[in-house]
Amino acid sequence: MSGKGYGRASGAGTVINAIATYKGSAFGIPIWTHAEVELGTDFKGIEADITLDDELGEANNADTRLIKRCMELVLAKYDLPPRGYVRTRSEIPVGSGLKSSSAAANATVIATLDAIGEVMDVLDAIRIGVKAALDTGVSITGAFDDACASMLGGVVITDNRANELIKRVEKDSDVLVFIPEAKAFTADTDVNRSRLIAPWVNIAFELALEERFEEAMTLNGFLYCAALKFNPEPMLRALECNARGVTLSGTGPSFVALVDGNTASLYEVWSDMGGRVLRTKINNETSFKYHYESR
Repeated sequence: MSGKGYGRASGAGTVINAIATYKGSAFGIPIWTHAEVELGTDFKGIEADITLDDELGEANNADTRLIKRCMELVLAKYDLPPRGYVRTRSEIPVGSGLKSSSAAANATVIATLDAIGEVMDVLDAIRIGVKAALDTGVSITGAFDDACASMLGGVVITDNRANELIKRVEKDSDVLVFIPEAKAFTADTDVNRSRLIAPWVNIAFELALEERFEEAMTLNGFLYCAALKFNPEPMLRALECNARGVTLSGTGPSFVALVDGNTASLYEVWSDMGGRVLRTKINNETSFKYHYESR
């Protein structure tokens, strides 16, 4: 058994955080994680390495359990031995709420499939990464919503308990991302406090089902800022700058805003609050298409 494979998947921003109700919504953003897989009988097991881009620095002592588990699960599905090497290189800051884990899982699954010359249903590929996230404890719900947004692009709505994709729509919008210097990891989230806000998160979810995504994400943001003890000031500043929708992304600390056209005022305001500000758009590109085109 030998071969090399490549894959990539995007980051994502939140519309509805699924921790409270297991129902979520997210949208792709074009910041990428790339994966390279090499197979061979000379490997004793699965080895792994993670690198972040130059701006973010080297990921020293990064936890490689997730990408190793993704590779292991794909190989096991095709009755292949767990021997090989996986490397990921990411533009997505870890612990930021921008779905770095989902992107790493998806990219690794795609690269492993590419290395062994197999193509599977895209939702089945996503579910492998979700299982790996649960197995390694990097996610509370499995983050099927985040994984779908990362792999499929566009705006997705999901039932994370059933790993079901309810809806996917393509949407054109400018996006601003505020990335504070602090980190916040999903595994450390106070789930009990999040579950207290479930009735109101359900209201936000109903708005998302009606494709009123800007309203849904803004309600979601204020609810989770309260539950997770984040200062909502970045949201209020965004609304003052006429953002159409803004929310805490995932379990923070980043915030994402959907903006019509003029992003300059919010870019300046968020820049003055410290951290980094990324100006981008919703990614409607499907990462799995990259897998098919590379074969």
